[in-house]
Amino acid sequence: MELELDLRAADKIWTQIMVDKMSAEKRSALMSRIRGKDTLPEMAVRKRLWREGFRYRLHPKGLAGRPDLVLPKWGAVVFVHGCFWHRHNGCSYFRLPKTRTAFWDAKLQRNRERDASALKTLIDAGWRLAVVWECALRRDADHVGELLATWLTMRDDSIEIEEAGSEVKDRPLIVSGR
Repeated sequence: MELELDLRAADKIWTQIMVDKMSAEKRSALMSRIRGKDTLPEMAVRKRLWREGFRYRLHPKGLAGRPDLVLPKWGAVVFVHGCFWHRHNGCSYFRLPKTRTAFWDAKLQRNRERDASALKTLIDAGWRLAVVWECALRRDADHVGELLATWLTMRDDSIEIEEAGSEVKDRPLIVSGR
């Protein structure tokens, strides 16, 4: 009983110290709306590929990393990465939060490690990969669609599509541990 009271008192003090402009209920509601599937960037890629005549499967459970799109006819998978959640290096949309820095650093590093492991597994299984970054879609989603369509039909490598200065460019995908 005494320990329980001490924990409640500590929690109350921590709540007073922690600076947040939102109430706990509003913060919870906001965080509950963050999704791993059917995000706006993912929907933008799907829309453009569908319009170009490509057909795909969504989030198959049997593949490492559960890619956002799988195009079996083309032997290809597409990941659409949010710049924050996947820690896009050098991107203006990624900034490590100033509060609970150690927590966020560890969490986002685990995401990167999980991504690298999934990409390596898929490449070893013979899949071609495309990683599309949120920043590229924000800059020019139509151009991203064109780059993906060209990659699917005319190339046999794996690519990464990202914002590069004021342009959207693709470059060879480099998977660590290969």
